[in-house]
Amino acid sequence: MDIARKINNIYTGHLEDVSPCALKEKSNLQNSMPRLPQDALNLLEIALVLNTMGCIQSLNCKPKSFKESILIPEIKASIDSTPTSIDESSNMVLRYRTPYFRAVAQVIVPPIAVKETWKVGWIQACNHMEFYNYYGCLGMSSWELPDLEKGKIPAISDSDGVNYPWYGNTTETCTIIGPTKQDTKFTVSMNDNFYPSVTWAVPVGTGNLPQLTGIHRDQSFTTWLVAINMASNDIIILHTIKWRMKLEIDIDPTMPLGRRSKLKKPYAQEQPVVLNKNEPIPPSALIKPNANDAQVLMWRPKNQKPVVVIPPKRR
Repeated sequence: MDIARKINNIYTGHLEDVSPCALKEKSNLQNSMPRLPQDALNLLEIALVLNTMGCIQSLNCKPKSFKESILIPEIKASIDSTPTSIDESSNMVLRYRTPYFRAVAQVIVPPIAVKETWKVGWIQACNHMEFYNYYGCLGMSSWELPDLEKGKIPAISDSDGVNYPWYGNTTETCTIIGPTKQDTKFTVSMNDNFYPSVTWAVPVGTGNLPQLTGIHRDQSFTTWLVAINMASNDIIILHTIKWRMKLEIDIDPTMPLGRRSKLKKPYAQEQPVVLNKNEPIPPSALIKPNANDAQVLMWRPKNQKPVVVIPPKRR
């Protein structure tokens, strides 16, 4: 149909052959623009028809990208309100269990037209770690991440050590293999907490005398919900979460076993934050080593040189 007929149809009310996008744009213009002379309106309508045949240049009619088409109807992140629990049942070590960080997201992936595989799930990295165990005037032991502490990397992978870069590979991820003809709906979830053992005695030497006087721990993490094309490794960041875990325990080693430890503030942790604007993922958060394999246990006596107690599994 020629341009003149399209324009004539707009004016005469015969709209069956006019692009729906043109009608929508015309209505938007009439409602939002100040009153213009008829000649100006005529020119605008001519331009509108020229530019919207087939919805070529209408923003409202452009197809969404794959990233924009992935929907997250719901995402939640929280840390349990229960305080850290302390276990003094062993005469060799003190154990404590922190509350769980939990993240869960509902995801809808649109149909995939081609033969490709996408994986959606959680990636986590540690941005900061202070993990000190004090032994009075003797010194302290410290779990450390050397590259992170020296500023060589901004974050280190907190993968499970097997399924890089993913935090895990059960409830934490979902794989979609194309082509698919309809939306794929699923839920991905993860949780994380600390459950270490700390020796009552100094971690070097042969003595078993209880001398542990305090524990300080402060760690920060970034957790991303992402979709990755498994062939091209293209990464789409869907959401970014920030969270932190802090811990202080006072210990009197002279007290009987079971009555030595006292949890200090904070009793309840700060709740995680789902950011309004996504943060990029540092390359070091996607590759080996993960935090567990890279950490080293140091003994730092007062007025003496530090000693490596447990070297890193992987550098």
